Amino acid sequence: MVKINLLPWREEKRQQLTKEFYILLATGGIIAAAIVASIVYVYSHNIKFQKSRNARITQEISKLDKKIEEIKSFEKERDSLLARKQVIEELQANRTQMVHLFDELVKTIPNGVFLENIKQNGNSITLEGYAQSHSRVSAYMRELAKSEWFKSPVSLEYIRADETYDTHEQKFKLLANLVNPLNKNEDSVDGGESE
Repeated sequence: MVKINLLPWREEKRQQLTKEFYILLATGGIIAAAIVASIVYVYSHNIKFQKSRNARITQEISKLDKKIEEIKSFEKERDSLLARKQVIEELQANRTQMVHLFDELVKTIPNGVFLENIKQNGNSITLEGYAQSHSRVSAYMRELAKSEWFKSPVSLEYIRADETYDTHEQKFKLLANLVNPLNKNEDSVDGGESE
């Protein structure tokens, strides 16, 4: 009978399987390393791209901030110009106020009433003077109330007899508010103080 020794064959087979295992292990490691490297590359590329996008967005935001500041300065300038325009329009509308006011005072004053002092502060006016009687002061107040240049009511601060003259005239003080009927935008007229 022939005896065959199978031990070297088994040993060779085992070595070949071990060698294949190490080759497969190395191949798997290389493939895994390649996958990890490609993932790292993709992520680093995406991060770089996002950083460049963020930098561009930051630049655009800074440009927009500068434009917003310019717009705010333009708005301030516009508001300043509108305020100046409004002042000019008010001055234009009130330019003839004093002429109309004195004309209206002349039209409304009855006989026997004399004005001694006229003071204007803003849109209020104070009239001081003398009258021959109480009824003439009342008539003057009614005429002022009818006028379109004075706002009702016209109030009487005082009326008293003045003994400095022999005529026994009554000294009075009236308070009234002015209205400019030529100015359609505002009900009242603001003016400087005059006397």
